[in-house]
Amino acid sequence: MEIREVIVDIVLTILLVVSTLVLVWRVWQDLTMAVAVTLMMLSLGGLFLSLGYKIQRLDASVIARERTMRVNLEEISNMMAQKYDNTVQHIDATVSDLSRRMYR
Repeated sequence: MEIREVIVDIVLTILLVVSTLVLVWRVWQDLTMAVAVTLMMLSLGGLFLSLGYKIQRLDASVIARERTMRVNLEEISNMMAQKYDNTVQHIDATVSDLSRRMYR
């Protein structure tokens, strides 16, 4: 994950923390409460960032599994087509052999 992808989330987290700090400082004017609420908002922002990262990892995992399944299905399809062709050739050979025996 590149920093360009999460820069908006980081900026919004910083904005969340700063606005919370200003709000608490103006309302209660208590340093302990302001720091506690700021840390709480910082952890909430970190939780959002972590959740976003996990969702992106899950999305990448689903895409990789889908790609793997597609490749496996192609291989199975090719293998089944080859078996079908072999079976048809065998049946054609058997039918032509029986036809030759019948006309003798």
